Parts: sequence; C-alpha cells; structure tokens
Amino acid sequence: MANLESAIDSAFWDQSISSPQTLDGSAKSVPGEPFTLDGARASKALRIQQLSFLRNGFPLGIIPSISPPSQKDLGSFSLQTLLLRPSTSNWWLGLIGQFRPKKLISAIKTELQSADELELPVFRDAAKHFLDKSLYSVALATQLSLSPSTSLLWSTERQGEKKGYRNKFKIYHQLPDHDITLDAAWPELFMDHKGKYWEVPESISLDMSSLPSDSGLQYHFGIHKNSGHPQAFNALYGEVPSALMPGLCAKAAFSYQKCKDIWRRKETKEDLIIKTDKGSYWRPSYDVRLREPHAAITGIIGGTCVAWFGKGSKNVESQSDDNLPTTNNKRSPLSADFFGSACYTFQHGQFRKLYGDLTRVDARLDLSSLSSFAKRVFKSPSANKSLSSPRLNLIFQQQIAGPIVFRVDSKLLLDSKAGKLGPHIEDVIYSLSYSLRLLRSGKVVAWYSPKRKEGMIELRLFEF
Repeated sequence: MANLESAIDSAFWDQSISSPQTLDGSAKSVPGEPFTLDGARASKALRIQQLSFLRNGFPLGIIPSISPPSQKDLGSFSLQTLLLRPSTSNWWLGLIGQFRPKKLISAIKTELQSADELELPVFRDAAKHFLDKSLYSVALATQLSLSPSTSLLWSTERQGEKKGYRNKFKIYHQLPDHDITLDAAWPELFMDHKGKYWEVPESISLDMSSLPSDSGLQYHFGIHKNSGHPQAFNALYGEVPSALMPGLCAKAAFSYQKCKDIWRRKETKEDLIIKTDKGSYWRPSYDVRLREPHAAITGIIGGTCVAWFGKGSKNVESQSDDNLPTTNNKRSPLSADFFGSACYTFQHGQFRKLYGDLTRVDARLDLSSLSSFAKRVFKSPSANKSLSSPRLNLIFQQQIAGPIVFRVDSKLLLDSKAGKLGPHIEDVIYSLSYSLRLLRSGKVVAWYSPKRKEGMIELRLFEF
C-alpha cells in the first residue's frame, strides 16, 4: 500500500526527503505541512552506503545527479563518487566528492576559442580553470556503533560555491518497541510543500517513536528547537513557514491504522519452484513486498498536540529587517488537530516473470488538518489554505522488463487556484527502478522531479 506513515511523520522535524542539494542526499520536510509524496521520501540507507554499493555498477564509480546551483554558470549537472571508505567491525569513515563540469567546460572552450594559436601558454591558462574551488564539493562522514542498539553519526560538508560548512550529528538508539533519535544540524536544510528550500541556522530534535504494531496503534513524541532566522536557499525570499522560525516546541502525535484485504492471492510453493524439461529451479519475486496480487483498503486516523515555548511563541510576525525573510502566519502557543488518510490499492501480477507481471495502482486521499478543513467548510477567514484542501496521491507502477519498473507519483490538489478550476496536479515525480532479488526488497532508483528540477540515483531498501 502507499506509505501511510507519512501522515504521522509529516508532523515532525525528522522526516527526510530525497534531495541532491546536499551531499548526504537528503533534506528535512517542514513539519505540519501537507503530506509529502511517497516517492520523495529519502532512502533508509545513508548516502555513503548507497555510493559504496552503486559505484560497482557505474563506470569509474561516478554517479550523476541534477540540482539547480546557487550560481547558474555551474550548471545543474553534477557527478558524485566515493573517494575513501576505511572501516572496522563497528566504525567507518567516508569521503564523498562532487564535481560540476559545466563551468569548467565553458571556461576551457572560451579560452581555446579566443586564442590565435594553440600554444603551450594557452593550454597552461586553460588548465588553471581546474583549480576553481566552486567546481568541487566534499563531504566527510563517520559512524560509530556504540552497541548493537546504539549508533552515532557525524558528518560535515562544504559546497564549493558557498561559504561555511554544513554539520550534522545524530545519535540513534533502538529499544524493543521504540526508536529514540537525537538530531542536530547547523545549518539544517528544509523543503516546504511548494518545493522551496529553507536553511535554518541551527536545528535540534529529540524524538521517540513507537514501532509499527499488529494493533495498528502508533505514537510519536518530540522536542525541537530552532535558532536563528531561516534563509531562502537558492531562491528569492518569500514567506517562511512558521514552524521554522526560532523557538522551542514540544509535540505529541498518535495514529491508528487498519487494513482490510478485498481479495489476495497468497504465494504458493508452485509459484516459487518452476518445473521445466531441464529440471526445477527457484524463481522468487524480484521484490518480496510485491509478490502477492491483491486489492485492499487501508485507513489511518490520528491527532497531534503542539506547544510552543519562549519568546515569540504567541505570534510570528513579519521581520522589520529587509535582509530577513518574512512570515505573517500566527503560531499559537498551544494547539491540537486531527488528520486522516484512506487508501485503495490494486495489484496485478507477482513481479517474477520477465514481462507483464506487475501493474499496481495506489490511490490515497489525505486530509492534513481536520480543523482547517472544518473552517473552510464553514467559510471561516482564519482557515489555512494549504492545509484545508484534501489531496489525492496517485501512484502508478508498471513492469517494463524483468526487474525494471516505471513509476509515477502524483499529488492532486482537490481545489481550484488562480487560472485553474477544479482539481489540478500539485506535484509529480517520475522514476525508473531496477529491483535486486538478492536484497529481497532492494532497488536502484533513478528519479526526476519537474517541479524542483532535480533528479538523482539512489539505493532503497524495503521501500516501494
């Protein structure tokens, strides 16, 4: 089914979104905004782990990506590779390098075209362009396993065209039924539902979340602190999401999920063992999570409670300094709300044959804020326009050949906006994946977002 965990995860600061804007391949979603696309959620594998695996299938271990830079002459196309990865049984260190070739190619081309004769000094001047620091970015990361259930992660990166470093620190501890995470970043990169990035000077989160249970009940508690004023990243200033403004916040959320199969064809021994004239052989599904054709209905309901503390918690007003971003959204010191999603899933095929063995459609209706929706129904002027409208998420997957699958994630806003009447597409992501049988539910995914003009190649495990 479509990932209904987005409903509760979108309320907190620790939900990661795939993004080539950072060398670790992710940014955080802005909490309290409409649920993100399933195809936008970041891989559970760290970027260094992904590159370590992916480089085996790419020439020279170089992996391409696309992301708009802060300087247009650098170009959107970039190349990443893993330069170093020493490790022991409970520790590893990784060094990622990135190179943007467009500016270098343009500079060398201009140098050669302007020369009257191709002599040695001309080539020497052209070679100096390789020393341009803005072409290169580098990231260093290390992970230490303190115990089988506790790990520590630290990373720092430097974008060639930008000043300063981006630092991240994380401690993860796993309990029998809960996960505890401490996240800190300075600065932290967030992405709002419009696809716009914001950089918060300092972001610290402490979260405890329950693991999925058979009962369907799940809960999440968190404390978060923002310091400093958010800045627009690679874009003009606009209205800052109020959740990113400075302050200390405590939040609790719960959800209850229920799934009901309309019909399901269970996998049998005959499906796994194929008999031929030359004997029998084992043929598992390319992805164990896509091995059973079925139709199902799933629903989730939940609620959140938020408390803001400190100066400015009552109201977040526009900043008087012209150099700072602005927001006119009110931020209540104490608030509560409900959310819900309903999903219908249909899958044809077992995804084990070479052709025509997988067609899957997921349709999920999301309501991010019941209070905003109620205010809209009763035509209250205080209704939040972005949260009051229901959204329909559609996921279509079609097997192309063997383990190759084409997928489209789209989000339809069930509302009208200027120049558009009725429902319209708010976001879409196209992807092509190659499933790896040996990983049981792992795949290499190449995706592109027309809205963000970004694309990258990732390794994803137990996600679809």
